[in-house]
Amino acid sequence: MSANSDSDNLHVMQTDLPKDHLYDKSYKRLFSHPQMVEDLLRDFVKADWIDQLDFSTLEKLNASYVTDDYRDRSDDVVWKVRWTQETVLYIYILLEFQATVDSFMAVRVMAYLALLYQDLIKTKQLTTDKRLPPVLPIVLYHGQDDRWNAKLDIQDLIASGPASLEKYRPQLRYLLIDENDYGDDQLTPLLLKNVVAAVFQLEHSRTPADFIAVVKTLSEWLTAPEQQPLNEELSRWLRKVLLPKRLPDVEIEEITYLQELNTMLSTRVDDWTVHWKSEGRVEGQSWLLLRLLEEKFGPLATEVQNSLSRLEEHAVLECVKRTFTANSVQEVLGTK
Repeated sequence: MSANSDSDNLHVMQTDLPKDHLYDKSYKRLFSHPQMVEDLLRDFVKADWIDQLDFSTLEKLNASYVTDDYRDRSDDVVWKVRWTQETVLYIYILLEFQATVDSFMAVRVMAYLALLYQDLIKTKQLTTDKRLPPVLPIVLYHGQDDRWNAKLDIQDLIASGPASLEKYRPQLRYLLIDENDYGDDQLTPLLLKNVVAAVFQLEHSRTPADFIAVVKTLSEWLTAPEQQPLNEELSRWLRKVLLPKRLPDVEIEEITYLQELNTMLSTRVDDWTVHWKSEGRVEGQSWLLLRLLEEKFGPLATEVQNSLSRLEEHAVLECVKRTFTANSVQEVLGTK
């Protein structure tokens, strides 16, 4: 990496997966706040150069690409931040929010990276010596059913050919940040200084008490005026995305700030604990049914998985019973 004396920005580029999913959109909004980007890099990217960043210069850029066949990609989020070594650097962050593993993620990262570079060329955002800036691709994975087992390097996805072709083999490796790799012992010490750690812990909270403890910590921490936008965004994410997932049958009041949410959660903890336990039990039964079906019939279509996730407890139990004698998934679900 060569230094460029008059280039003054290190660029951090983040994108999420191009899917109209509530989780997708909510995480994209969360990581549109500079503190989220800074916290992700500071404590979840193990690299010496992170300490050389001037995070006070974080700036969110407008990223909208049009491919050569006129397909628009306008969902990308790009940040730039000064590096004290005076070199321009783009960090490409690809956020994976689904509970599935994409075996060819390295190919997708390469495609997104190519679009980024094309845009930089068109807009003349090159280094002073007319070269493209380096990029760190990051995949953030939050799936809880399966561990990430996709290849991290595109080279590992390409079959071996004649020895003389090896020098033409594409090279691209992304950095995986898997939420499942972080337990309470690692996340709890970060709660008072890292919002991303709090988000990870909220995602994996096992009880209402654990959940409320994290919300309380955030509500007491994010009080400064400059933190108000992130405070509101976290409150919106909890109210619109995470709480409905944990408490689907409970009406969530319209609130704006974490402080209000903390008060509401604390006053209704006893009532919500009943719903929380029930929901957790049904999720566990649905997971067991899914595993039984996959063991007997192989991988299930996405629509089948979605149907399983919507079943009531009694329906799940009936399906489990039918699994042992059924000859098809349709028979298990009672659709045949």
